[in-house]
Amino acid sequence: MLFPFENLIQDFSRLLFPHFCIACGCDLKDRDAVLCYHCQLKLPFTHFFSLRNNPVEKSFYGRLNLQAAGSSFYFTKDSVMQYLLTELKYKQNISVGYYLGRLMGFELKMSERFSSIDLIIPMPLHPRKQKSRGYNQATIICKGIQSVWDKPIAENAIIRNVFSSSQTLQDRIHRWENMQGIFVLKDHAQILQKHLLLVDDVTTTGASLEALGSVLEAVQGVKISVATAAYTI
Repeated sequence: MLFPFENLIQDFSRLLFPHFCIACGCDLKDRDAVLCYHCQLKLPFTHFFSLRNNPVEKSFYGRLNLQAAGSSFYFTKDSVMQYLLTELKYKQNISVGYYLGRLMGFELKMSERFSSIDLIIPMPLHPRKQKSRGYNQATIICKGIQSVWDKPIAENAIIRNVFSSSQTLQDRIHRWENMQGIFVLKDHAQILQKHLLLVDDVTTTGASLEALGSVLEAVQGVKISVATAAYTI
C-alpha cells in the first residue's frame, strides 16, 4: 500500500516523464506496461500453440519436418499488432519485444507440444542490419520467452552471412529465392541431438524460417519447432 507522499512522488514522476499506451496513446500509470487494459483486450490471440495442424504448421507442410509450430497473435494492417511490431522493429522500442516474448513464453510453457524443447534459436540478422538497428528483434523476443520459460538461448550457433534487403513487398517465390544459402552453421556441437525452437517476429510466407530450418535439420538428431509472435492472415 502506498502512503500519500509516495503517491505524490509517482504523480509528479508521471507529469515529468509521461508514459503512453503504444496503441491508443492514453496515459499509463504502470511504467513497465506497454498497452493499456483496453488495448490488451484487443490482442488477437490465435491459441495455435495448443492446436495441432494449425495454419502455421500447415504452411510448412512439405517444406520442413516440424514437431510443432504456432504464432501467438494474428497480424492485420492497422491493428494493435502492427503498432507493436512497428515499435519493435523500426522505433527501437525493445520493451515491446520483451512484452511479446513473455506472452509467448506463458503459452509455450503451458503447451505439452513444446515441452521437449532443449534450445531456443532466434532468427539471425545480418551483422550490417543488426548494427544499423542496434539489436536483433528476434533475440529480444527470445529473452522475453526465457524470462517465463527457462530455456537456454543459442544466439551464435548459426549466422546470417548474406545481406538481403527488406522482403515486405516481395512475393512468395522471390522471398524463397532470396533465402537460399544465406545461413551458415557455426557450432554443430551446441545443437547436436537437440530439439530446437526457431523464433521470429512474424510468419508470412515462412521463407526465412524454412531456409534456417533446412540448415539446422541436417545436423544429426536435430528436431525443429517454430514459434513466432504473429501470423499474417
